[in-house]
Amino acid sequence: MRAILAIDQGTTNSKAILVSEAGAVISRGASPVGISYPQPGWVEQDPKRIWQSVCEAVRACLDAGPDVSIEALAVSNQRESVTAWDAETGEPLGPVLTWQCRRTAPDCARLIDEGHLTRVQSLTGLPLDPMFPGPKLRRLLDDAPKGRRLRLGTIDSWLIHCLTGGRVHACDASNAARSQLFDLRAQTWSDELCTLFGVSKEALPQVLDSAGDFGSTLGLPGVADGTPIRAAIGDSHAALFAHRAFNPGDGKVTFGTGSSVMTTLSGFIAPAGGITTTVAWRISGTPTFAFEGNILVSAASLPWMTEILGLPDVGALVDLAATAEPGGPGFVPAFVGLGAPHWDSEARALFSRINFSTTRAQMARAVTDSVGLQVRDVFTAMQRQSRTGFGALYVDGGPSRNRFLMQCVADLLGHPIVQCEAPEASALGAAYLAGLSLGIWPDLAAISDLPGNNELIRPQASDNSEQLQTWHDAVARSTFRPSHAKGE
Repeated sequence: MRAILAIDQGTTNSKAILVSEAGAVISRGASPVGISYPQPGWVEQDPKRIWQSVCEAVRACLDAGPDVSIEALAVSNQRESVTAWDAETGEPLGPVLTWQCRRTAPDCARLIDEGHLTRVQSLTGLPLDPMFPGPKLRRLLDDAPKGRRLRLGTIDSWLIHCLTGGRVHACDASNAARSQLFDLRAQTWSDELCTLFGVSKEALPQVLDSAGDFGSTLGLPGVADGTPIRAAIGDSHAALFAHRAFNPGDGKVTFGTGSSVMTTLSGFIAPAGGITTTVAWRISGTPTFAFEGNILVSAASLPWMTEILGLPDVGALVDLAATAEPGGPGFVPAFVGLGAPHWDSEARALFSRINFSTTRAQMARAVTDSVGLQVRDVFTAMQRQSRTGFGALYVDGGPSRNRFLMQCVADLLGHPIVQCEAPEASALGAAYLAGLSLGIWPDLAAISDLPGNNELIRPQASDNSEQLQTWHDAVARSTFRPSHAKGE
């Protein structure tokens, strides 16, 4: 049996799956990745541990599966997380500064004050927010030992370095598009942006197609040396590809620690209204563009509230929430600020409109509803900017398998959603790209014809005006800046 080995390196886990020529997942493996918080708002990971977790996930996947001929590897990865390493020895020269890390908030504020926001958005499709890597890359350079020849990169480039025994320094266009150094229209690293952020272009990886030639393996346990690496793509983009969202207006919501709302475009559209424009994927030199809204904290608020209420697990929290009607208190999960469409790094998490009659079930419902309400804010902003409107809207990620949560999302959006039996959507999308590169699937139509197990969830008619008013009021309170008279 021929198969593709796909790696999905995420924020909390590294996963690996084997995908058959029929597009089916035939085995899987996973390994956790640690996260450290050295200061409030600082979020780091260990590059060596990330690589070790990938090796462990691959070994677990191969041990769990049948004997196969691995035709190629594919990589999907957490985005906006960056690291630096020695070009000669491959030794990391600092931690991974993750997408959640807010240490560059002062740098972003300074750049905005200096008037760079409009130009950066015009070139990259991204705002000046601590989520994005431009200032983080500068921090890595500042903190690295002097006199070394450095390599800088997103997590896909670090993994490709490791997978190829240090022979290849490359990333794909989707990851480059999230770096804040990539000119979307020119599809190349920008001299202007590299100068602005103080990053040497020579330290950056070569930008390749998402379905491309990233070299071959050397020293990956369990995998023959010389196995080609034929795809790399950011995890959210990979999930969009796995859903076969190839028509303009098709989109998806990936629910996880944070959430990503993404919809495919017919061509480049400049970002506006708090959403970003990005490269969804690039094939044969041609980019497909997408709108995206990044939600910083989504399902991560569920275990937090579960612990506070003394419940055994998140399932119990959702069951408790289901006993309360919508329209109770509001909750904004701005634990690390708010992402799209607000982009307010100073926003703070809060409950609103609580009183002595507020119940535990209503508190639970406020937290679960915040997952869908944040998606609605992004969805609404995208509808205002889109030329085509929304088509099919897919959902994936662990929380997407909960029917109650997804019914709430559909009701809040007023739009049908497609619940997918694809827990490994990101890895699967990367595998499809590798198969396309190899000719296992000759074109996008062949990938669209692969079997899937989806369920349509239609919105239920309801008046949610009071619930939306409570939400908007809570967001306004979360982002409020009190002004104090001098001397007070």
